[in-house]
Amino acid sequence: MLSSVAALCALVGSCATVRGPAVPAAPVSASAAAVPPEPARAAFRAVSYSALPGWTTDTPSAALPSFAASCTALLARPDSPEVWRSACAAASAVAAHDDAGARAFFEAQFTPYQVTAADGADAGRVTGYYEPLLKGSRVRNDRYRYPLYAPPDDLLTVDLGEIVPELKSERVRGRLEGKRVVPYWSRAEISAGRVKLAGRELVWVDDPVEAFFVHVQGSARIQLADRTTLRIGYADQNGHPYRSIGRALVERGELTLEQASMQGIKAWARQHPDKLPSLLDENPSYVFFREIERAPEHAIDGPIGALGVPLAAGRTIAVDTRFLPLGAPVFLATTYPLSNAPLQRLVLAQDTGGAIRGALRADFFWGTGDDAGRNAGRMNQTGSMWLLWPKGSLPADVAQRGVRQLPAAP
Repeated sequence: MLSSVAALCALVGSCATVRGPAVPAAPVSASAAAVPPEPARAAFRAVSYSALPGWTTDTPSAALPSFAASCTALLARPDSPEVWRSACAAASAVAAHDDAGARAFFEAQFTPYQVTAADGADAGRVTGYYEPLLKGSRVRNDRYRYPLYAPPDDLLTVDLGEIVPELKSERVRGRLEGKRVVPYWSRAEISAGRVKLAGRELVWVDDPVEAFFVHVQGSARIQLADRTTLRIGYADQNGHPYRSIGRALVERGELTLEQASMQGIKAWARQHPDKLPSLLDENPSYVFFREIERAPEHAIDGPIGALGVPLAAGRTIAVDTRFLPLGAPVFLATTYPLSNAPLQRLVLAQDTGGAIRGALRADFFWGTGDDAGRNAGRMNQTGSMWLLWPKGSLPADVAQRGVRQLPAAP
């Protein structure tokens, strides 16, 4: 898990989602190994369901398959099964497409908590992401010349929590230089051949810009010449921070803010192929991928998110796991891209992103293909969130940093 003046903020404002690993926090740069600052505190305030705008008009049964997928992952974790066991068991008794039954289930099993930032704000920014659909080949030829790679052998991941307990869930990427761990190569250095990647190619595509946006989105479906489909997903990242190429084009005076959409950037790239390599190198982040086989037990045919389960279009968001726990239901109240039309629905927090930072920050998953890409690229809305947490425990029980409990609203 792009931008424009009314949306597409990630291309211009460096808020695009780069899909994270299946761990409780996004990786930090190997070049920023100092102690990360503590996040600003967030607060949860218990409210009634009547406080959720659009709760009675949503179709919550559409979120049940995603909730079931969350249960699969959550019940397998030693730190959370007791919190989730009752709700996960009760969900199996709700009939498919029964919105009244699904609504009654969530109301019986969960308490809604409004998420509030440290400054008292109850609304934040909601962007969008999607799964690109490309054409490609498993072998290089004259048309398919741009590779997407599996992780190189020399890429190291250092779990700082194993060294300093206070840095639990913080990771850095690097490589060995003699006996020292140093930052891994940047995109420019990788493109210049500083890394031995021969034999690590998963697939070749026909457009360097489309390949770049797969790095931004973190996953893709690729149609091969034999009519089979290959799905790739995030495997690792070089540890460098994401920098927006849209912002770089605006700063260079190549595009205006209004033109710096995903479509505008692609059009610029096709008009200036000689300038494209240096533009892409403006973003030092580089993502590596793995091939993903669809698990037959999953009813959802989507890319795999940070929780390790497939993502459902329109029912999944990426969140900052310092504040919102992966797997939990969240009620999201925002608007459709470039519109004031309400987008109010129950979603599942099942993914993370390198630029999704803050208690009120969310990235909405639109699905696969061009239509999903257009919606994702235009989305830069204001939104509020309510965490649905199992009754009998408190959100603070998840021991997330920066979280505190407030009294219930009167």
